[in-house]
Parts: sequence; C-alpha cells; structure tokens
Amino acid sequence: MQKLFSFGFWNTIAGAILRNRILIISLITICTILLASQWKNMRFSYTEANLLPDDAEINLQYKSFETIFGNDGNLVTIATQDSSLFTVEGFIKWRNLALELEDYPEVESVLGIHNLMTLSKKENPKRFEFTSILSDSLSKLSADRLIEYKNQLFNNYPFYEGLVFNSKTQTVQTAVYLKDSVVDNKARKEFIVQKLQPLIEKFEASNNKDLKVSGMPYIRTLNSQNIVDEIQWFVLAALLVTSFIFFFFFRSFRATLIAMFTVIIGVMWAFGFIGLIGYEITVLTAVIPPLIIIIGIPNCIFLINKYQQEIKKHGNKAKSLQRVITKVGNATLMTNLTTASGFATFIFTQSELLVEFGVLASINIVAIFLLSLFIIPIIYSYMPQPKEKHLKHLGKHWIEGFVEWMVKMVKHHRVAIYFMAVFILVLSIIGIYKIRVSGSLLEDMPQQAEFFKEIKFFEKEFDGVLPLEILINTNRKNGVVKLSTLQKMDALESEILEIEELSKPISVVNLAKFAKQAYYNGNDKYYQLPTRAERNFMMPYLKSLSNSEDGITSYVDSTGQYARMTIFMKDIGTDEIEQIENRLQPEIDKLFPKDRYEVTLTGKALIYQKGTYYLVNNLILSLGLAVVLIAVFMAWMFRSFRMIIISLIPNLLPLIMTAGMMGFIGIPIKPSTILVFSIAFGISVDDTIHFLAKYRQELKANNWKIRRSVYPSLRETAVSMFYTSIVLFFGFSVFMISSFGGTVALGGLVSATLLFAMLANLLLLPSLLLSLERSIANKETMKKPHLQIIDDEDDD
Repeated sequence: MQKLFSFGFWNTIAGAILRNRILIISLITICTILLASQWKNMRFSYTEANLLPDDAEINLQYKSFETIFGNDGNLVTIATQDSSLFTVEGFIKWRNLALELEDYPEVESVLGIHNLMTLSKKENPKRFEFTSILSDSLSKLSADRLIEYKNQLFNNYPFYEGLVFNSKTQTVQTAVYLKDSVVDNKARKEFIVQKLQPLIEKFEASNNKDLKVSGMPYIRTLNSQNIVDEIQWFVLAALLVTSFIFFFFFRSFRATLIAMFTVIIGVMWAFGFIGLIGYEITVLTAVIPPLIIIIGIPNCIFLINKYQQEIKKHGNKAKSLQRVITKVGNATLMTNLTTASGFATFIFTQSELLVEFGVLASINIVAIFLLSLFIIPIIYSYMPQPKEKHLKHLGKHWIEGFVEWMVKMVKHHRVAIYFMAVFILVLSIIGIYKIRVSGSLLEDMPQQAEFFKEIKFFEKEFDGVLPLEILINTNRKNGVVKLSTLQKMDALESEILEIEELSKPISVVNLAKFAKQAYYNGNDKYYQLPTRAERNFMMPYLKSLSNSEDGITSYVDSTGQYARMTIFMKDIGTDEIEQIENRLQPEIDKLFPKDRYEVTLTGKALIYQKGTYYLVNNLILSLGLAVVLIAVFMAWMFRSFRMIIISLIPNLLPLIMTAGMMGFIGIPIKPSTILVFSIAFGISVDDTIHFLAKYRQELKANNWKIRRSVYPSLRETAVSMFYTSIVLFFGFSVFMISSFGGTVALGGLVSATLLFAMLANLLLLPSLLLSLERSIANKETMKKPHLQIIDDEDDD
C-alpha cells in the first residue's frame, strides 16, 4: 500500500500512461462499448423501496400475510361525483367502462354500482344466495328505477359504504382489483400507462366528465415514471450547468469539452455497471449517474488546473503532463478512495437497497477516477500546448482577491472564525432537536401533479388510499367464524373508527352484519353482528356462505383459521403511524389474548414506514464507519492524533450544520434526504486531503515550519477548491428544479453543505493548524509518515 502512494510508483505510472496512449484509449473504448451493451439489461424496480433486511420481523410477517391472502396493493379506484351517473345514459356508459376494464387480462375483478350484490334469504333448503341488487336488464332500465336504485344503495346498504360510495357526498367509485401476478412487475406499468390511462382519458373526453383515479398500483406507476423522466433531465441539466460554470472559470472550450467528455464516459459506465451487475434502478441507485458527474468534475478541475499551472510555470508540456499524473493523480486517488470507502460502508448494512447503492457508488467512483487520470493527460498530450489566453483565468484578480481575503482572515481574524464556528455549532445543535423522521410514502411526490391531487380527493372522500392490514391468527380451524372472534374483531373495528387517519375496516365482520340484515329481509337497522341465539337460527344460512365463491374467501382463508382486516390510511408520517400503533396495540392485547391469538399489523405502507427508521440507524452506522475510516487514514498519513481531530472538525461541522438546518426549516429525515450526509462528507473530505497533501509538501520545503507552510498551501489549493465547490454547488442545485420534495431538499442541502465545507476547509482548517502550532509541530512524527505524499521537488 505504501508503494501505491510513493513517488517512484507514480512516476512509473505517469510514464506508462504517456507511452501507451493508443493502447489505453483502445481499452477505454472497448470497455465503453461492452458496458453500453449492458444497458439493455437495465430494469426499473416495480416494487416499493424495501429498506429493511429480508429477514426483518415485519418483512417475514408481510410474507406470511401475502402467502395467505395475496398482495395488499392490488386495488385501483375510479371515482366521480357526477350527478348524471344515475341517469339511463350515464349509468350505461359507467357500466360499459367497468365491463371494458373487466375484459383486460391483468384485471382479477371489478366492483361497482353496475354489479353490486345483495344477500337473499332462501328456503328449501335454508340458505343465503348472492343476487344482483339491480337485476333489471338494460332494455328495461328507466330513470325512475335508477333513482330508486340510488336511494336503495345510499340508505339500505351500509355494507358498501366507504367501499363503493360515500352517501354523504354521493361520490361513487369503481374498484378494480389487479391480479397479483402483475402488481410487482412490468405488466403493471403497461396496464396503467398503455391501457387504463388512455381508456380513462377517452371516457372523459367523449363524455365531458372528470374522473378521479388512485390506488397503490396507479400511484406507484405514475410516481416511478416521474422519477425515470427526471433522471434523464437531471443528468442533462447537471452536464449543462457544470459545463457552463466550468467554462466560466477556465474560459476554455477545449478544457470544458475534455471535462464533459470524461464525465459522460463515466455516466455511460455507470449505467453499464447497473446492467452488468443486474441491479434494479431504485430510488437510491438512480442517484448514481448524476453523482458521477458531481464526483468526476472535481477530478477534472484539479487535473486540468494543475496542468495549466505547470505550463504557466515552465512551459514544458511533457514535464507538465508528467507532474499532473505524479502529483495530482496521487492526491486525487486518495480523495476518490476515501469517497468510495465512505459509500462502501453501506455494504456493511443488512439492507439490500443500501448494499446495492454502496457497491455501485464505490465501483463507479473508482472508475471515474481512472477515466479522469487516463483521458485528460492523454488528450492534452495530443493537443497543442495551451496558449496564454487559455491561462488567463489563473491570474484573475477577483480570484486572487478572494484568496488574499481568506489568507487575511486566517492570519488576523482567527478568533472571529472560531466564534462563528462555535455559534453555528450551538445553533445547529438546537436545530437538531427539532428534526423529525418521516416515512410518508406520499410526502415526496410532486404535489402539483394531477395524481397527487387525486390522492387528496380519495383521502377526503374515502379516508385514504394506503393499505394497512391486520392479520388475525386464531390458531384453530374455523376459529374466525366463531361469534366470540367476530365480536372481538367488531370491538377492534370500533376503536379503529375513532382514529381520524384510518378508514372503516373491511373484514368478515361486515359480511356477518350483512348476513343478519339479509336474515331480517334487508332491514338496514339489523346491520350488526348476530347474537348467540340469532346465530343458532341463522346457522343453516351461514353455512351456505362458507361454500360460496362470492363469500368470505377474500377476508378469511380456506381453513377459517386466519382473518384479515383491511384499512386504508391517509398520508401520515412515521410519528403518526407509531402513535396509531401505540393506541391500537393495548386494545389488541386486551381483545386477543396472546396465548390464544396472534395479531399483527402489516402491509407495504407500514413496512416503508418502519424502513425509514432502519435507514436512519444505518445512516448513523455508515457515517460512523466513514468517520473512523477517514480518521485511520489521517492517522496513517500523519501519525498524529491531533491531526486526526484537526482534519475531522471542518468536515463534521458542516454535517452538524446541515442537520440543524433541516430541523429549523422543517425538512425531515427520510429516504430521499438521508444520503445528504454521506455525499457531503465523502466530498468535503476531498478538500481536506488536497489541502493537507499540499501542506505536507510545504512542511518539508520549509523545514517543518508550520506558519510558513500554511499560507502557501492555502494560496495554491484555494483556487481549485473554490472552483470545485462552486461547480458542485450549482451541480447539486439542479436537483432543486425537481417536482419531488425530497429531491429538492437533497439538492439544496448538499449544495449548502458543500459550500460551507469549502469555507471550513479554507478558513477553519488552516486556523486550527496555526493555533495549535506548538502542539502538532512534531518533526519526527510528521517527517516520516507511513503514507508518502509526493513533494514538489521530487520530480525536479
């Protein structure tokens, strides 16, 4: 490892690169073509982002539920408040829409006002039969009959209240149940985008109606499509913005084109690695391609800026290229390795989603380093030597003024720097106590999008669209249909109805109440559970239900041991769902003794909520591992504990500031913002390493005099650090044009963090070195580090 960072090694690498230019370019071309051929294997994830390990208890509980009852996220709802729905023409058109939906192979069943069933009591033998409420043929339908049917529904059928209609607002919906086999794969997207949406749009246009569509398959599809659409625009926008800023600083078309060419190859490789490894494009892995632009541009800036500095210094092109590779290549390798290592810490988590992100990020960061190191010197070796006009930016007065201002601050105003740092620290700690964790499935969705507005419509009319399931295991055959179990479920339903954020549950209890109503000839006053005496009278009728395909199989398994209660939630955060759990759990424990029943809350929405907390815990773990890793690296580089502390302070302070800012602004910790800390820390450490690498060179040149070494180090590294930070600031700011709240927050927070990290590394870091001069001025410790930083005079 020591050899990897030695002068002789890098001098050999430089010679090998410059002597084998055609071979290297050929290999890069072949690799690019091969990786581009893997793009066909890229596929987007069609399942929710499961942040938990596969063996997490809540995942195992959901798998158990899914085995018994199938997927809980298979419902698409189509609603309208159209008053003409119960006219002959309006009803027939609504019915035809439902029938057309039923004909699609992806659809399991459709439930709406066109096919609602009631229970009819029959004699000889005694039984219940499902019969159509509206049995009239289309040819016999009349306006009066439909008005009568409407009044029947809204007044006499509480069973369908909240499921098919809202009697208070007279909103009517059709429930479309998709087959489980299409819910979590590409077929779902094809059905929603290519069949359902065109059908709804056609119906609206031809009938001048406004339909509302929602449900988890619909929401997930449109939201995923928005993410896919934005990824390509973010990559393009990041390239445009960074190239514009890059050109503004360097004032060179060819330097800008070389840098953009390099990162574009890096982005192509990133997509290629996703296809090659076989990972799906998820909410996290989708960040990789734009991230490569962000990581790659600083590499290009340091390499090109150093090349131009060397040309301006001595005008020898060959010598300049050699020095770029040996000196900047060495420091850039260190920065990229630390950044890659920071992301690689996610591999140690047990979450598949985080592991995939860590693997892809670390591989691609190393890849973009190699591409930068090879492509930039090789291209410049074939190009004419830069002219004076290409080097003008090196002597810009405003840049020099900025650098001299920082030198002045470090030299004369260190107390003010420390005061500001402490003030920010205290303020940030106060803000951290205000921060909250959110696992909302809908919070980050584009709130101006039509489908988001429709979600709010369904929340208002039907109390939510996010499914929450309660699985009840009675531990005995036919335990569900026992009256005592039904009474317990009914009592739990009463508690659920008291919670504003939850809808009325749907379960076998509803059917039992419907059966009693049917027994009393449809009188809605009897929509309640039967008493024990009534159950005995009704037993012959009830047995017929258990044998009916239209009966209770959706909410009771074939053995009668398991029951489900389906509830729909409004869009609530992690804190709210935890409060609901804390409220329901004591009632569940009281009603269902644990020695006789097993009752679990499950569902994909709940898994997502729980996964957010797991993600936060893993963030702390991965960030802690990254800090330890960097600390070990610094210890190996300088063999000084004080230098470890000094180097970490300007990198941790921006993270604390960001967390405090999130608390004050009200941005919660959630899957979309959780990467802020890892990205910001990994990139800000690069500035520290660049500064300390130059600082080591100056120490040796100035006979280990710290004061004489700090100011030259600051003057030389400030320009490149300023350039990279500004490019990164605007590069990440591109994400703020997103329609997704989480993406906007990610872009804004990382931009602010990196800008502050730059100031911390250029003001606070040199100030600490000067203030602690006597404590760290140990010549023997710092003169012979394990890690050999390449010095300026080594290649003279």
